[in-house]
Amino acid sequence: MVLYERYRAELAPKIQEELGLANAMQVPRVEKVVLNMGVGKEDDPKVLEAALKNLRALAGQQPVIARAKRSVSDFRIRQGDPIGCKVTLRGVRAYEFLNRLFNVVLPGIRDFKGVSRDSFDGRGNYSMGLPEQLVFPEVTYDDVVRTQGMDITICTTAGTDREAEVLLRNLGCPFRES
Repeated sequence: MVLYERYRAELAPKIQEELGLANAMQVPRVEKVVLNMGVGKEDDPKVLEAALKNLRALAGQQPVIARAKRSVSDFRIRQGDPIGCKVTLRGVRAYEFLNRLFNVVLPGIRDFKGVSRDSFDGRGNYSMGLPEQLVFPEVTYDDVVRTQGMDITICTTAGTDREAEVLLRNLGCPFRES
């Protein structure tokens, strides 16, 4: 059973009972998942192309090139220069990505003890970073020009960090024991 169907059938009523919510529409859900790979100012265009290819393989949809909003002379970046790529997953794709992240990728990281509970933003959104893209089984070593990390932001409809933590824990997020 895919995670989205399991969420609707089993997890949403469980979360509603756990949080003591009166209405089923108040149950928090995943709104979107944003994947971001910053490559910085690179003279070699193959680095950005490889990052696009890796992110496309992870997300299952075409990423967007992120461009510099303003010039920064210390980093030799001009306004409009490509500095990374990002993709936004919504709906079933977001739940499927989270399923792979929580059950395959994170447990496969060496010396993994869980993700931090301190990465919530105060409004029910969770951000985390991965040191390299090779932890995903979709990325092959031959496709990687330069190993680079990625940022993952999980946006939820939860109003508080506690509600978001309950949601992510029920979805299978392996939080570190305090």
